[in-house]
Amino acid sequence: MPELAAHVRDVPVNQIREITEAAWRTPGALVLSIGEPGFPLPRHILDAGIACLDRDETNYTPNAGIPALREAFAARFRERMGTGHNNSIGADRVYVVAGAQQGLHLAMSLLLSPGDEILIPNPGYPTFAMTSRLLNAVPVGYPLYPEHGFQPRTEDIEALITDRTRVLVLNSPSNPLGAVLGEDLTRELVELARRHDLWVISDECYEAFTYDVPHVSPARFDGGLSGDARVFTSLTLSKTYGLTGLRIGALVCPPGLEQKMNNVMESIVSCVASPSQYAAVAALTGPHDYVRHAHEHYRANRDAASAVLDAKGIPYLKADGAFYLWADVSHVSGGDVRAWVRRFLAESGVALAPGTAFGSIGEGWVRIALCGKREELLEGVSRLPERV
Repeated sequence: MPELAAHVRDVPVNQIREITEAAWRTPGALVLSIGEPGFPLPRHILDAGIACLDRDETNYTPNAGIPALREAFAARFRERMGTGHNNSIGADRVYVVAGAQQGLHLAMSLLLSPGDEILIPNPGYPTFAMTSRLLNAVPVGYPLYPEHGFQPRTEDIEALITDRTRVLVLNSPSNPLGAVLGEDLTRELVELARRHDLWVISDECYEAFTYDVPHVSPARFDGGLSGDARVFTSLTLSKTYGLTGLRIGALVCPPGLEQKMNNVMESIVSCVASPSQYAAVAALTGPHDYVRHAHEHYRANRDAASAVLDAKGIPYLKADGAFYLWADVSHVSGGDVRAWVRRFLAESGVALAPGTAFGSIGEGWVRIALCGKREELLEGVSRLPERV
């Protein structure tokens, strides 16, 4: 058999999937390693997808998505952006994608040539590196240190920029950290990209879930229609509305890329399944009780799990957003947290995502998903060894 391409052979194992699939094979395991919302979908969302099938509206849609969904995404984005010079984003800049992951792949396909460098957070979501490697690009991790609250520093990022750097990836609220970028820092990071003529890809999958702090999109500080736009924004309904299996999201692009976007979209997926698109319209334009309930549930789960960690003396990063807790288990992980989470699953029946799934700075840390049932979350966290 011929060999696979070298850049495919070099794509690392996703350690989140590794431990989660081991947990699925373990009877009675408590799975706190994956971010899967646990609420039933509202009936009006399901009915919209079913109605699309009932009327046999199952043909191709435009590459960029049905007009009603593009406008619904644009309206939500404008609402979340707030007032500002760049609050004129219209449906023409919204491209419907098969989940945020496809949106990231689409953006990177547009921006990266073989050998180009892309700056990604360390710790950060694993597919930032995996996707860029699939495109023959070079991921370069910029450090998020515990002593700085896992917030990026512009000087650390600027020190990594070379003549091959093309893209800066930002993620707020952060998966895995739950950290949220403030307004001043977000503005600084966009200005950094402008100084060095970099594109920005902003992953905002968890934009609906912040606690006592605002969500600030980097697009707020973009050049907009002035000709200096550089921010791509990746959105999804997987986390906000629990539509993980329908694979529906959006990529909001700088102006003037319509034809290029259509060409690349056609070559990757052509268009997103029409029932998913109509279900998404119903989610965005209908009642938002699901989102409010999810926000309250995740916040209460965060507070309850944090109290257990406090009682055990286990340090953690206070989650200002998303639905994860980032906890320090270095007192038991022995310098190899990936191996430790496997042992912990085997001995205690609890699956946690190892911090090294998200980068080298994650050694000694674990990500705890807060989105499931509270009793299972608290039972799982209670099995963690105390820190003496």
